[in-house]
Amino acid sequence: MNNTFIHESAIVDAGAKIGAGTKIWHFTHVMATAEIGENCILGQNVFVGNKVKIGNNIKIQNNVSLYEGVICEDDVFLGPSMVFTNVINPRSAVNRKEEFRKTLVKRGTSIGANATIICGATLGEYCFIGAGAVITKDVKPFALMVGVPARQKGWVSKSGVILSVDLICSETGEKYILTNGFLKSEK
Repeated sequence: MNNTFIHESAIVDAGAKIGAGTKIWHFTHVMATAEIGENCILGQNVFVGNKVKIGNNIKIQNNVSLYEGVICEDDVFLGPSMVFTNVINPRSAVNRKEEFRKTLVKRGTSIGANATIICGATLGEYCFIGAGAVITKDVKPFALMVGVPARQKGWVSKSGVILSVDLICSETGEKYILTNGFLKSEK
């Protein structure tokens, strides 16, 4: 599988697509119709459900479950024990598999440890979700979200640096523009 590493304790069901250079660690389970891109790292005890799509260069830390309906674009970071949901009103005695809601995690997003993402949300490019935050609605690109429920506290650059009022990344010098409540790179 093109320098792919799958730990002997991991289970990758027949049919799952795993990209070159991806590493799958201890006690991880990847379901049959999951798709994982190139150069990804799936930590210990990760679950990847059917129909989940994971882009390239994704880092998934320990104890993360990606249930049906989750799509992660390239360069996403999923912190330890963060949580995705896929049904808005689950009940043990009610089958709601036909009601799964899609969650889209756009390119470059980082989600901190123990954060919860309620299904149906789109997380904009390069947004940053703080540890323990609970996301209940869509998140703007480059937004810094914290708290329960999460609220926007500011903006971050592509490299994850909190931007000051001048909207210039102190690490890279990249400039950003705020137009109609949305931030974008000047480039």
